Amino acid sequence: MEDLAVKSTAAAFAETAGVGHNWSRNDGIELDLSWVVDQRVNLSAAERRVATLPGRRTVKKDAQAAWLLKAVTCIDLTTLNGDDTAERVKRLCAKARQPVRQDILEALGMGDRAITTGAVCVYHRFVSTAVEALEGCGIPVAAVSTGFPAGLVPHDVKLKEIEASVADGAREIDIVITREHVLTGNWQALYDEMRDFRAACGDAHVKAILATGDLKTLRNVARASLVCMMAGADFIKTSTGKEGVNATLLVTLVMLRMIRAYQERTGLKVGYKPAGGISAAKDVLNYQFLMKDELGREWLEPDLFRIGASSLLADIERQLEHHVSGAYSALNRHPIG
Repeated sequence: MEDLAVKSTAAAFAETAGVGHNWSRNDGIELDLSWVVDQRVNLSAAERRVATLPGRRTVKKDAQAAWLLKAVTCIDLTTLNGDDTAERVKRLCAKARQPVRQDILEALGMGDRAITTGAVCVYHRFVSTAVEALEGCGIPVAAVSTGFPAGLVPHDVKLKEIEASVADGAREIDIVITREHVLTGNWQALYDEMRDFRAACGDAHVKAILATGDLKTLRNVARASLVCMMAGADFIKTSTGKEGVNATLLVTLVMLRMIRAYQERTGLKVGYKPAGGISAAKDVLNYQFLMKDELGREWLEPDLFRIGASSLLADIERQLEHHVSGAYSALNRHPIG
């Protein structure tokens, strides 16, 4: 952890703070069924690897503040509720522009850095609202699509929804796969579906939501990850946040190793996004540690790492305030929007 474990938070972020989008496109490859069906997961070994992570990796004081600030820049600040309104989305966008209070940044020696979240994620209905609210700041709008969260609307409707969000200004599209294709082992159907989604996104980046809590086994998670990357997913994402089980470190380990295997074979880099259930600063640190251990320092940047969250930001800001003041403030002093 030596590259972020430094004496000063300002030094840790001298070159890396803020939103960076040096995106590379994953154009995908032909479906290799032999590679897909050959995937196996050693469950006991994976469980041991995850169980030992918190004890072997830790950061404190300024170094921890640096890691948490880096996490802020990777958050897809999200509102995906039935009672969303345009005003709520505008407030969320304002928070994305200034996710950490200026007095806290000043105390950390980071007052002159442009710290923003990685993106704002909304339903299609609010894409144009978010685009307008974020104009000029460089923060992209991500739209959930393809019948989110169940993904069971007709295929042509899914494609039209993607196209509509891109037309409204979304630069990232979070699609949901058809879980049935995974559960029945119909890898060709999953590949074809994902290829269509890739094409409909045009220049927008596409994140493939696997809904891992619905896929039953880690082997299914590994195979679905690989197929989606072969079909052109720029990111693979754990969950919609609406499943019974969302992001976990165990699922993350499996998906990261598929990303590594895909890069080793193709030379193409694919990003990773855990989503759902990550609400505490201490939890996001473990995801960051695992990312760096498995994929390297480059995967700690928003180009290749995003965190689907809303309440997480409030806890990070609270922890940063404690770091500079020595006292915890009430959580309601750190609203997300």
